[in-house]
Parts: sequence; C-alpha cells; structure tokens
Amino acid sequence: MDNDQMRNSDLQRVIEDVEMLPADDQMLLVEIIRHRLIQQRRSELITEVCEARDAYRAGDVHRGSVEDLLKDLDA
Repeated sequence: MDNDQMRNSDLQRVIEDVEMLPADDQMLLVEIIRHRLIQQRRSELITEVCEARDAYRAGDVHRGSVEDLLKDLDA
C-alpha cells in the first residue's frame, strides 16, 4: 500500500469514527479543528513577517516600482 492509499485509509477511518460521535460532539470537533487551523496560519504568518523584517534589515529587500521589477527581471 502506497502513502496516498494509507493516508486515504487513515482519513476514512477518522471520518467513520467522527460520524459515530453525537452531532454536538461533531460540531465541537469542527470548531476545535477550525480554531487550530486559524492559529496555525497565524503562527505561519508571524514567522513569514519576522523573516521579511530580517531580510529588510539585512538589506536583502529592494524597493521600487513595477517598472523597476520588470527591468530587473529582464536583466
């Protein structure tokens, strides 16, 4: 069994387990997962902002217009 098949099989098992829960518990689980995904995305954004700030401070970021960007791409 390859990774995709195992992942699908695991996911199917989880879905079946969730379907056995009462509706209120299913809704609670959806909310918990939604909040965790939001928090995960926030953490990723914080990391990206910190990396961008570090790059800016190090001088690895250049300012300019779209025209400047197109000129750099042609070079």
